[in-house]
Amino acid sequence: MRVALRPRSGCLVLCLCLSVFTLLLQSLWVPLEMTKDEPAGRSPEEQGQRGLGFRRLALRLEALSTQVQRLSRERDVTQLTRDDLSLLLQSFRQDQQGVARLVERELKRVSQKLDRLSRHQHHHHQSHTLPPHDDHRAHIGPNECEVPMDTAYPVCAEKVEFLQARWQSDPCYAFYGVDGTTCSILTYLSQIENFCPPRLVRNHSSLPWHKKPHSSTEKAEIRTSLSQLYEVISNNSGPAINFIQSRVERMSHRWIQAGLRMRRSSNKTVSNQMRVLLYLGALAGSVGQRFDAMLERGGPLGELVQWADLSACLTILGHNLNFSTSQHQLHSLIGAAPGRGSCPIQRPLTFDLIYTDYHGLAHLQGAMGLAFQHYQCRFRILDSFGTEPAFNLGSYAQNHGYKTRWGRWGLQPLQYMTMFPHTPDNSFLGFVSEEAVRAEVREEELEPEIYRKDRIAVVYGKQDYMWQGKSEYVEVISEELETHATVYQPPGHTSNLPSFIRNHGLLTQEDFLRLLRRAKVFVGLGFPYEGPAPIEAIALGCVFLQPQFDPPHSSDNNDFYKGKPTTRQISSQHPYAEEFIGKPHVWTVDMTNRTDVREAVRAILSAEVKPFIPREFTCEGMLERVHGYITHQDFCSKSVPTWPPESALRVHLGPLGQSCVSVCRHSSLVCEPALFHHLNSPSAFTRLGLGCSSMGQEVNHLFPAYSPWGRHCGLQQEPLLFSCAGSDPSHRRLCPCRAHLPGQVALCPDCI
Repeated sequence: MRVALRPRSGCLVLCLCLSVFTLLLQSLWVPLEMTKDEPAGRSPEEQGQRGLGFRRLALRLEALSTQVQRLSRERDVTQLTRDDLSLLLQSFRQDQQGVARLVERELKRVSQKLDRLSRHQHHHHQSHTLPPHDDHRAHIGPNECEVPMDTAYPVCAEKVEFLQARWQSDPCYAFYGVDGTTCSILTYLSQIENFCPPRLVRNHSSLPWHKKPHSSTEKAEIRTSLSQLYEVISNNSGPAINFIQSRVERMSHRWIQAGLRMRRSSNKTVSNQMRVLLYLGALAGSVGQRFDAMLERGGPLGELVQWADLSACLTILGHNLNFSTSQHQLHSLIGAAPGRGSCPIQRPLTFDLIYTDYHGLAHLQGAMGLAFQHYQCRFRILDSFGTEPAFNLGSYAQNHGYKTRWGRWGLQPLQYMTMFPHTPDNSFLGFVSEEAVRAEVREEELEPEIYRKDRIAVVYGKQDYMWQGKSEYVEVISEELETHATVYQPPGHTSNLPSFIRNHGLLTQEDFLRLLRRAKVFVGLGFPYEGPAPIEAIALGCVFLQPQFDPPHSSDNNDFYKGKPTTRQISSQHPYAEEFIGKPHVWTVDMTNRTDVREAVRAILSAEVKPFIPREFTCEGMLERVHGYITHQDFCSKSVPTWPPESALRVHLGPLGQSCVSVCRHSSLVCEPALFHHLNSPSAFTRLGLGCSSMGQEVNHLFPAYSPWGRHCGLQQEPLLFSCAGSDPSHRRLCPCRAHLPGQVALCPDCI
């Protein structure tokens, strides 16, 4: 029996059929991991090439279903006949092998009818109501909008199908004028994104977010005031911001004096004035609320120290700063379209540099859409513990066991900026240490030997859990020294610290520094790792006593480092202090050996140790280093790096199983990844006297390298994988080493 279907009923039946079949097809091709993590509005080709035919058919079905639902709500579809429906339903009953081909052919015919209906209805509405003019919105094209077939735009058709199905998934599409019709989608994909051939008069060189804003030709001049920085910081609030502002104010005199000394020097290359955004992603949103709450209970201050010093440094160097801890404000500053970040920003990025962190990097990607990759060369990521190249390149990390939560962004490794110079694949940003003598200290407070040192020790660790299992170690120290702590105690809670400890509770930064000025020893408990406090204690005349780690801590055996994008082996609580400073300022001991600890403390007490600051942790050192980066590091250029210059290169062939980090360090040099391209050629092997029986290019973070077995010489195919880190027992690595200035690891003698 045949049942007559009214047009509206036919639409509903068709819609139901399409929905069921779409779900069936999607279940065949959508990988499980994609269903959970796929961002809203991302295009299908970003999900790989698996199941391409099913994916396209599913998108066509979903798009058609969306059109049918919209049309059925608005009017009767009299042109959609029951013959169309019968033919469509008949195609569903065909054998499994031919179903995709038949359905796609029939749906294309029905889709064309619906397109004509859509255009007719759209123009009917337009004749009654004209939309308000908006320069950002795409204009509707001609009546007939066929998807162009152009080999220069191979994904145009797939993008159109995607947006036909998903244009309502993000309000940004409607903001740019997409209303579900093919015309509006094609206009968007040609005038806002660049996946389809240009339409109307606009070409791709004038995409709104591609245009170059007027660049400043003004030169950066050393400033003698931080008033501009105070103004931009004051637009933010919270405990973390208060700490940053307080630190900048406390150290302002030192920054200004260092700037004046730098101005008088004759070897400073003048750089253009940069428009810089400092976006502290870790202080934005719910993450920022948790961070602020932690600070009030003794949480980490290291990152805030670095942000404070970076902002002061850039201001003194003469650059123009914006400072933000608000995700909402970030969207406004970069011109993000309203919505969830599926669309590009509305205008060219007005900042020459954006300093942020890993949280901020995710926020930027979520706000910039397609423009993120276009502008990512301008990002600088504050990354305390470092990101090695093997973790940074997403596809390589996935396939070779280097996948972590923090890696995979595919930036140039030197765009990551570390707290200490422990990962030469990244740029060492650092911070500024406190000084032994402050300008405001009155003369009568000073002893002949700079100032008085009491027979006391201050323990490094502001929270109870850091002390667990350390009682015997601290007890040995307390037998020789009066031992003080600054551990946070919640109101109403009794202390879990040993009775011989004098606990001050959380101190302000000024009071904590005052305590360190009196102390003879600063005692590390093993955690926190690699913070700024030991460097500041050494600068104030303390000796840093810390535990060694045997075996070294790493992502293989330590929960803290597990998931960090680094393979470093941490030999002590503070490897920089151990390796770059050492005795008499730093003593590294086996804290489980009471005799070793006692002898170390007695040796420290019998010695006169003066305050010490490596140049790289002074205001002058940081100004010099950051100026060098801003002047010479250009990650937007397609050409190979020219800084440091080739004259700085010292080529070393490492032994089997050693990384270039250790190879260079054994010769009192540092590995310089920007010089790797000089070694990535057959001539480099010849100069080292290596006879290659075979030569090949590979995507391998150990290359360029030489394998004695078979005398194979391997060249690097992917420049993002040039890596100082990484070793293998079957390879001898070609290492680009260089010398460095005394106390300034980041710069070579020819670099400034």
